[in-house]
Amino acid sequence: MKTIVFTGGGSAGHVTPNIALMNKLRQQGWDIRYIGSATGIEKDIIEREGVPFYPISSGKLRRYFDLKNFKDPFKVLKGVYESYRLLRRLKPAIVFSKGGFVSVPVVLGSRLNHIPVIIHESDMTPGLANKISIPMATKVCVTFPESLRHVQEDKAVLTGLPIREGIFSGKAMKGYQICDFHSQKPVVMVMGGSLGSQVINQAVREQLGRLLNQFQIIHICGKGNIDQELLNKRGYKQFEYIADELPDMLAMADLVISRAGATSIYEFLALEKPMLLIPLSLQASRGDQILNAKSFQKAGYADVLPVEELTSDVLIGRLEALNANRETYKQAMASRNETNAVSAIIKLIETYSQTK
Repeated sequence: MKTIVFTGGGSAGHVTPNIALMNKLRQQGWDIRYIGSATGIEKDIIEREGVPFYPISSGKLRRYFDLKNFKDPFKVLKGVYESYRLLRRLKPAIVFSKGGFVSVPVVLGSRLNHIPVIIHESDMTPGLANKISIPMATKVCVTFPESLRHVQEDKAVLTGLPIREGIFSGKAMKGYQICDFHSQKPVVMVMGGSLGSQVINQAVREQLGRLLNQFQIIHICGKGNIDQELLNKRGYKQFEYIADELPDMLAMADLVISRAGATSIYEFLALEKPMLLIPLSLQASRGDQILNAKSFQKAGYADVLPVEELTSDVLIGRLEALNANRETYKQAMASRNETNAVSAIIKLIETYSQTK
């Protein structure tokens, strides 16, 4: 039995694509292990999958000045040592990295153990962790065709993004029951990333009455962001975070308002959900979500609302336009040329894994 070690963390987007691969590899008889950070979101997600999880020390990689930048390199070095020891013990045939700051020590530990590494980059341009890791990778899988020019030619492979099979298993009727909704009004799912978005939350709630005249709303607002005064508002259902019920909610949803993280928007694309994307600004990110959103807008999958232009009135207008044209968006999504990312990546894993 071959062993594969997965790594990646810091956000759900760095973890959930791994689940799609792990489920398929498990069916093929692989022994699956996961190395992540002790305090990251990945620990809970992976342990729910029944995969052995090994925490390591990890420091955040920042592009800006912070006093923690002086301390975190030592955490990274400790993580490299821990990864090196773990990998020597686990003896994987290959390591698969989804990125995020915790992945850097694991990739370095793999290099020291002469273990092949395959990296996946979700966004159009590599994040800082993957930029550091790519020189040590055997192959680099990318999601967007535009990404090929950002990775050296002999390593880059256009695979698309692995989509969890479970996301397709949702039942709309179950979603209606959970939310106490009905099928007479369109359902809008609002989500602002793993931690929620204050600016999106505020824009939705400021004119909630007007929105509810036309729509029913599932609002994934982030930890600690439930509005107690709106708990019993008919047609409006709040959640801090959705895990097991997400497929049912998505099956019910007609439209989506979201940030533009690659994992989320590719899942919406796979389910053919018209999107209004509100990407993180350049002030709050490296600009990857803006590029992701523009790519989807160009392809006809989504409308894009820059966060600088976001007000409750603008949000309602753009949502109404999205709803009016939703069949056009759905037709564009249905006619796309799609690569089976899971199959493509597993083929690479099988090709480049070491024979034990």
